[in-house]
Amino acid sequence: MQETLLQLKNASVQYGLPAQAGGVKALDDVSVAIDEGEIIALMGPNGSGKTTILKAIFGIAPLSHGEVLWHEEKLIPIAHEMAARGIAYVPQGRQVFKHLTAYENLELGCYALPNRKDTKRNIEEALKIFPALKEKLNVKAGLLSGGQQQMLTIARGLVCDPRVLLLDEPSLGLSPKIVKEVFALIKDINAMRRIAIIVVEHSIKSVLEIAHRAYVLSRGRIAIHKAAGDVLENDALEKVFLTA
Repeated sequence: MQETLLQLKNASVQYGLPAQAGGVKALDDVSVAIDEGEIIALMGPNGSGKTTILKAIFGIAPLSHGEVLWHEEKLIPIAHEMAARGIAYVPQGRQVFKHLTAYENLELGCYALPNRKDTKRNIEEALKIFPALKEKLNVKAGLLSGGQQQMLTIARGLVCDPRVLLLDEPSLGLSPKIVKEVFALIKDINAMRRIAIIVVEHSIKSVLEIAHRAYVLSRGRIAIHKAAGDVLENDALEKVFLTA
């Protein structure tokens, strides 16, 4: 039986003022769980709460209600402590340190390792998954292509040995060819390293091809929760996007 690693339980997130006073309720009583070795897709229209789920788990978006559970125990998410706990977050937009080399970016990803002697080994392990980065290690990250920068941000998330990887829009701004490569690599990471992965993604076909389960959000709530292969079986997904 697979262990449930991470849960966001009955979570609500409020941005700004209370809703009745013009604030935004980004999440409204949302529960999401991921088991060991799973890939979970988070989908939905813009503003539906997908990214807020990742931020709530990682401690960037404070919960107004609900809780985060890690190995069935309540966790107070504090962003700078999460990597050490085994949860890595790769935000959207290929956020690399542009004036540092690719290798220096990877070294920064190792900051949470309990033993800094593991830095070199972990970087070498990450480069086995991203061999295209090997010849770019001494290049400033800002000079890499969009696809190489995305691979670098994911590799930087891997070097801290996470049990769960949170990926926000990994295909954003990439060409269809590179998108295909990135999703193939995500699938390989899951298969080779047994890392559980939660992916926020607008490319529905790409993410459903690699995911085990999918949550579809609408207006801050879970509208659909099914096995990934069943999401497209009826018109429910279309209705969510058309009524957003």
